[in-house]
Amino acid sequence: MDGYLANRIVGSRALCAALKSARAEAASLGLGLLLWDGYRLQRAVDVFLRWSQQPEDGRKKRRHYPNIDRTDIVAHGYVAAKSGHSRGSAINLTLYQLATGQRVPMGGEHDLMDSRSHHGATGITEFEAGNRRVLCSIMESNGFSSFDHEWWHYSLTDEPYPNTYFDFPII
Repeated sequence: MDGYLANRIVGSRALCAALKSARAEAASLGLGLLLWDGYRLQRAVDVFLRWSQQPEDGRKKRRHYPNIDRTDIVAHGYVAAKSGHSRGSAINLTLYQLATGQRVPMGGEHDLMDSRSHHGATGITEFEAGNRRVLCSIMESNGFSSFDHEWWHYSLTDEPYPNTYFDFPII
């Protein structure tokens, strides 16, 4: 995608400081934080918006939005025209076991636009729901708020750039 010239996760200094605290809390439980996505260029958000309005080609449906139409992704709240990611204040992540490097089961993959991804979702095991609660507890106790539709998405509660949507490239 345009603007991504390096495989890096970028965030505001405030985001990084809060993640450092969250990482320490997770480590005290024998867990690590696996980061998937942080800062997202506004032009990348714009690409997602345009993609959501394109005719269905079936390539991503089964994995990412099996129970809704692609054109309903925005209406269901899974993609926003203005994202906390573009403010450098949002992060997508999960937990893994420090001892083994194995990801902790969360009851569904990230980027699954489905009610199964919601906090409090039905259809996942109590063990998986408990793991989601552990992640949520770690993140909320370190200055983040959860996004109800995505168990993996957290935003800084006190973000430094609440009205700015950055579009600088990652190099």
